[in-house]
Order: sequence, then structure tokens, then C-alpha cells
Amino acid sequence: MRGVSLWRAVLGVGKKTVVERVVEDGAAGVIVVHVRPVKSERGRCGICRCRCPGYDGGSGRRRWRGLDAGAVRVFCEAEAPRVRCAEHGVVVAAVPWARHGAGHTRGFDDQVAWLAVVCSKTAVTRLMRIAWRTVGAIVERVCAETDARVDRFAGLRRIGIDEISYRRGYRYLTVVVDHDTGLLVWAADGHNERTLLAFFEVLGAERCQKITHVSADGAGYIAKAVAACCPRAVRCIDPFHVISWATDALDEVRRQAWRQASRELGRRRNGAIRLPRGHSDAHRRIKRSRWALWKNPENLTEPQADKLAWIAKTHPRLHRAYLLKEGLRHVFKTAADPAQALDCWLAWAQRCRIEVFIELGRKIKRHRSEIEATVTHRLSNALVESVNTKIRLITRMAFGFHSPDALIAMAMLALGGYRPTLPGR
Repeated sequence: MRGVSLWRAVLGVGKKTVVERVVEDGAAGVIVVHVRPVKSERGRCGICRCRCPGYDGGSGRRRWRGLDAGAVRVFCEAEAPRVRCAEHGVVVAAVPWARHGAGHTRGFDDQVAWLAVVCSKTAVTRLMRIAWRTVGAIVERVCAETDARVDRFAGLRRIGIDEISYRRGYRYLTVVVDHDTGLLVWAADGHNERTLLAFFEVLGAERCQKITHVSADGAGYIAKAVAACCPRAVRCIDPFHVISWATDALDEVRRQAWRQASRELGRRRNGAIRLPRGHSDAHRRIKRSRWALWKNPENLTEPQADKLAWIAKTHPRLHRAYLLKEGLRHVFKTAADPAQALDCWLAWAQRCRIEVFIELGRKIKRHRSEIEATVTHRLSNALVESVNTKIRLITRMAFGFHSPDALIAMAMLALGGYRPTLPGR
């Protein structure tokens, strides 16, 4: 009995598995443990685990890879009969020590899935002595079982929506995050209205009506899908994206100033005009001022502060665009009355005589209600951006994925609360 208990602990199987005998295969350098399910676990469908009549003996005895015993590989060996399920047809009977269709025990799968979150795939393959693609297959299998058992949409009220590029060639994932739990609840390949409508279809009409807040960027397809499926939800545009609009507009003004300085330098070299001393390298200094214009004033280095001072003296239009960007940042960061501060900024942008900022003011007016809702409800997409950063880290640690399904399974395992505990812990 002590030997049986010991081998149950080594294999990570419970009392539903009977250990018959242990054989050492010296030629292969492995240990083979002959097992069988207890009587109550026999004759069950491998998919739904319902009791079914037997069909045949299958292809005979088969093996499942178990956790290593030190440096020696361990296998479970048992009969693999087939049963006839009323719902799923003829399938291999379920076994308590492994998932359906797997070539490894549950403990082996769980350990690989846990390691895949904290290690690179290369490290997992070297440690567990399995193939590169096997890691992805195990991750998908563990996630599929967890997804079938757990209701990830339970209590969903406030969500954040964003897209992330995961591969070259404009390949994107649309991700949905629960603001209350901080977990990734859904992801799919694509970043269009059809992809997002698929999420709301999976969520169901009843649960869509319970969504109270949705944070996102200003993408039109997100607004259309949310308005169609969650009419009661308050839409919030993330302040980070609003500031990024101003940063893009500022960068366009910088490029315009750089092109103008380059034209003037070309005319000077042709003898058409004569510029004052110090203007010959103006186009180069403007080109290198990008980070000085983008960074917040409190984070500027001394050389970057000098560049801003030079821009204020020599390029007032570009400096005005910089002040407009900082003024919009002030609206979200330190303004006591954000609505009044935004009104003042919009009036300033309307008369600034910089076309890109005039157009930005019109764009902000179109999204005024969503921006004010963001300030009122203090809801941003910072949590979603954090999840996106972790997805990028997962992609980099794995050196890329062959399919979006493998990446989504890995993201759900690491960020969706699907990661199993280590066997025996």
C-alpha cells in the first residue's frame, strides 16, 4: 500500500486511479506505471464524462507522459477502450489522470502551462523535454478546459476595449478587459466592427444591457458597436489617446517647420537669399527636437530645455503648438474644473491659426460627451494598455506565435486568471 500511495503522489493522480504495477524499461531508460481507472470512472465519454455503453477495445494499450522522477521520464500505461456517446458518437473513454485527447497527464499539462507563463518556450521545452509546438497545444488544451468550466463574463459591468498589433502585416487582436477585476475576459483576431460584434454576441443580449461603462479610444467602429449593443453604457474616451491626438498634431507642425527650414537652406545655398548666422543648421535642430517637444516639462533634460528655449525664440508657431499640447494635458491633469478648462482650450485652438490644431479642436468637440464622461467617472484605458504591454511581452518571450489562437490562449492563461497551480501545491 505504501508503494501505491507513493506512485500516486509521484504521478500526481488521485484516488480514482489504481496503480497495478511499476516496470522499469531499461532499454528506453524510462519508468512505466501500469494504471487503470476505478470502477466508478470506467465507461465514461471522454468529452462530457457521461456513462456510455462500450464500443470496442480501441487500439490497445497506450501511454501518457507523466512528470519526471528526477532525471528519469515516467509514463502511465493503460487500456484505451472506446465508448458510444449519444451526443458525441464513438470516442475514447475518459481517464481520470489525463485530459481527453492528450498524450500527457494532468499534472504534466498543468506544470507546462504554469511554466509557459513565467518562462520562454525555449526554457520550457528544454526543462520538460517536449517539442516547441507541444507547449502551445498544452496551453490551448488547459485554457479550453478552464473556459468550459468558468463563466468569465459573470458580473461584467465596466469594460475596456482596445486593439494590439501582434504580427507584421497589420495583424491585430481586439482585447476586452474587466475594469473591476483587472482580468482579460476576451480576445479575438481582427480590429473592426465585425470582430467586436462577435464579442457582444458571445456576451448575450441580457448581459449587454448590464454593461454600464465602456472605455476605449476614439475609433469609430468601437463607438458604433457599443451604441448598437450596449445603448445604456456610458462611453469614455481615454485621456491618453486624446493627448496622443495633440502630440500627433504637434509632430505635424514640427515636420512643417523642418520642411520650411530645409527649403530656406536650399535657397541660401543657391544664392537666392542670405540667412542670419545660426540659421544654417535650423532644419537639423528642428528635426532633433522631437523628444523635447513630446516630453512633459518636468521630465526634460537640460539640453532638451535649451532646445525648447531656442524654438520659442526662432519658431513661434511651433512653440505655440507645443503650448497647445501642454494646455490640453493640463485639462486632464491639474485643472480644478475640467469642463471649463476644456472650453478655454477649445477657444484657444479655434483662433490659434494652426490648421491641424483647429481640426483637432473640431474632433474633440465631436467627442466632447465621451471625454467629459472620462473626467466624471475617472475611467481610463490605462489598465487595458497595461494588458497590451504584457501581451507584447508574452509574444516576445515566445519569439512569436504561428497563429492568433495560440497567442490568445497564452494571454488568457497569463492574464485571464486561467493559470493552474503547480501540481502538489
